[in-house]
Amino acid sequence: MMDLILLIIRDIFLVTGSIAVLIGAFGVLRLPELFCRIHAAGITDTAGAGLVITGLMIESGFTLVSLKLLVIFVFLFFTSPTSSHALAKSAIHGNVLPVTDLPKR
Repeated sequence: MMDLILLIIRDIFLVTGSIAVLIGAFGVLRLPELFCRIHAAGITDTAGAGLVITGLMIESGFTLVSLKLLVIFVFLFFTSPTSSHALAKSAIHGNVLPVTDLPKR
């Protein structure tokens, strides 16, 4: 019974993370300007990958593999927002300003 519950929880994390990554990928492709795309990529990387890694940690159980996945999760948790911020800051320093008036469709 406990195995079934862990299987369901693992699947929920993996499916939710996969959906988040797919939505973020569509956001990167479809959003109109650079800063919106940076936001979509940063959120996707942190949330989607975090959920998938959590599902993989549940799948592996309490082993060395789950410890390694935890280290990867912490690394992604700190580096993804930092890289998004650095990319946006470098775009602003390169005189790429956010578009505030986008044309209506």
